[in-house]
Amino acid sequence: MSFPPPEEVIPHRPPFLLLTAVTSLTPGVSAIGHWDLTGEEEFFSGHFPGRPTLPGVLQCESIAQLGAYALLSDEKFSGRLALFGGIDKVRFRRQVVPGDRLDLSVELDRVSARAGKGSGKATVNGERACECELFFAFSDV
Repeated sequence: MSFPPPEEVIPHRPPFLLLTAVTSLTPGVSAIGHWDLTGEEEFFSGHFPGRPTLPGVLQCESIAQLGAYALLSDEKFSGRLALFGGIDKVRFRRQVVPGDRLDLSVELDRVSARAGKGSGKATVNGERACECELFFAFSDV
């Protein structure tokens, strides 16, 4: 099954669109997707010179963007904006480098009309890179 490209569902745009594609979706509940890191991303030149590494906070943001995709794919939340309310239990397990494909998954545990909570993880070649719990609040666009 094919899903709309992220820019048709979430408000993020380059250079801050950190989600390449969604490959599985249960609207308002869960999603699976990925972010292809080409090495051309500007942050690699400064983080770190000589040893480019994907910043951990951007791993969390890519998981959050996948969560936003899952949320905004549900008719109940279409046209809304999900903003970070917090991040808990974050763990970074491996370095992510240019050329890696960051495979993402997210599950939304509690969602109300005003806010919600979920958890997600990012892997590279089946090896866990990041895991976190996400809290968000809705705002009208």
